[in-house]
Amino acid sequence: MNDALRLKVADLLHDNAKLSIDTIAKMLGEAPEEIAKTIDRLEKDKVILRYSAVVNWDKLETNQVTAVIDVRVLPQREVGFDAIAKKIYRFEEVKSVSLMSGGYDLQVTVVGRDIREVSRFVSEKLATIENVTATTTHFLLKTYKSDGVIFDDTDGERRLMITP
Repeated sequence: MNDALRLKVADLLHDNAKLSIDTIAKMLGEAPEEIAKTIDRLEKDKVILRYSAVVNWDKLETNQVTAVIDVRVLPQREVGFDAIAKKIYRFEEVKSVSLMSGGYDLQVTVVGRDIREVSRFVSEKLATIENVTATTTHFLLKTYKSDGVIFDDTDGERRLMITP
């Protein structure tokens, strides 16, 4: 299968998952059947895992808080960080887990009803996992941009003024 086409289709769907097969075909100058086959292969190969929307949760009345937790761990022999990451991502509260470079090893994003619920998760579940040596919790206060989408652009698109 054409790797360049797979990349182009994945990129278009990442930017707008609502694009139809016909629209993608026209944009790329390909037959709709080829685009449908490419999307099917991307899904079967688990390149496309799911389709989702970028939501500005601040505009909805939700009773939830989001926290980003920096986690230091001792990697395990022969499995490194993978076994600990797997234990962490299986918790319902956890929305994402990423291996990081720098001062900590894993970045964990958690959503809870309130600060106490997230704090309980950290102290009772996350910090008690074997080989977790430290955590630092950061509560999300406001999102300005996510996944390339600007959330709070009340003045419209304005460029910064250049001054001498």
